[in-house]
Amino acid sequence: MATHPVSATSTTDTPAPGDSYVQSFARGLQVIRSFSASAPHQTLSEVAAGSGLTRAGARRILLTLQTLGYVVTDGKLFTLTPRILDLGFAYLSSMPIWNRAEPVMEALVQQVQESCSAAVLDATDIVYVLRVPTQKIMRISLGVGSRLPAYCTSLGRLLLADLGDDEVRARLEASNLEALTKHTVTDIDALMAKVAQARKQQWCLVNQELEEGLISVAAPIVNRQGRMVAALNISGQANRTSAKVMQETMLPALIDAARQVSALL
Repeated sequence: MATHPVSATSTTDTPAPGDSYVQSFARGLQVIRSFSASAPHQTLSEVAAGSGLTRAGARRILLTLQTLGYVVTDGKLFTLTPRILDLGFAYLSSMPIWNRAEPVMEALVQQVQESCSAAVLDATDIVYVLRVPTQKIMRISLGVGSRLPAYCTSLGRLLLADLGDDEVRARLEASNLEALTKHTVTDIDALMAKVAQARKQQWCLVNQELEEGLISVAAPIVNRQGRMVAALNISGQANRTSAKVMQETMLPALIDAARQVSALL
């Protein structure tokens, strides 16, 4: 498997204002990203705190977004509008592979009777670009655009495995290595070993490190040059499917599905 960076910006790069860096635009993105499932409606002060801006700076950006139709306000609380989805759709529509991959994933879900997801790597996180669920098995509500930490997910560790060791370590050091369950690995050297194992075997299984009772296994989606551009996984509940059973009975089908999607590139 190739070991060169994915398209996300390296965590070691620190852009500075200049001819090639528009600070006001970056601040606008900070404001947009301050909204989340846990903070869908925010006051001006909350947006300023969440985006690291002054109240005056946050206010100017919010009013600009409101004028453009990306934000609405009732005079106190600000909320994103559905128009914000246009920004994410621009990415998805520029990658028609996901429309063609969906039938492959649906067939896999029918075969293994577990949820299937596709994700890409963005700095220290994975971002879901397609999901075919069977039933709700996680406390976290996931959909296209949802983000999860790379260090404790099967998709994330496998995607990290396509990077060189120095870049992997840099991204792990930039991560908030929190023990989400009693099983979560947070030691950087141990995580480096897990990523190296995923690189060697070209698949990755994570057992209850993101959430108690949740097991997932991932396989790579690669282009013709052998570079990993995304990863595919299936997730199940430990009380009905053990890690051993998932590896023995579901991993071969997952690898086959990932190869089918890779062939579409």
